[in-house]
Amino acid sequence: MSQQFRLNINGRQVSVTADKDTPLLYILRDDLQLNGPKYGCGIAQCGSCMVLVNGEARTSCVMPVSAVGNAKITTIEGIGTAEKPHPLQLAFQEEQAAQCGYCLNGMVVTAKALLDRQTSPGPDDIKEGMNKVLCRCGTYSRILKTVQRAAGTSNKG
Repeated sequence: MSQQFRLNINGRQVSVTADKDTPLLYILRDDLQLNGPKYGCGIAQCGSCMVLVNGEARTSCVMPVSAVGNAKITTIEGIGTAEKPHPLQLAFQEEQAAQCGYCLNGMVVTAKALLDRQTSPGPDDIKEGMNKVLCRCGTYSRILKTVQRAAGTSNKG
């Protein structure tokens, strides 16, 4: 049975009508036209659907809208824009870390959560922090360099 949900998405309050078990990903893409988060696996294994939930990278494909509550949800659309990209987005461009780009949403969102909690991560910290997102093209070495660049640690370790 559908009900009304009030959500905080990218700093604005929005209302949506949905079944309580509808995945947040579907709300974001289908109702709010926020197409940064992608449907990848549907079982929280690939990370292409990542969003920030109160600053923590979380998979939105398995998170029911009823579990969101008053949490602040940030999608990649709320991180930066084409006119004013976030330093992570610039670093991904500069390092040419994306090939097909399908994982890019998850990589940027997850890297932002990592750098927000750890400003100067080492290579092992980055590898562990980014482990929730799969890149099927295998650009992991470039992604590591990207996060190091964004953190200002590209010449360290």
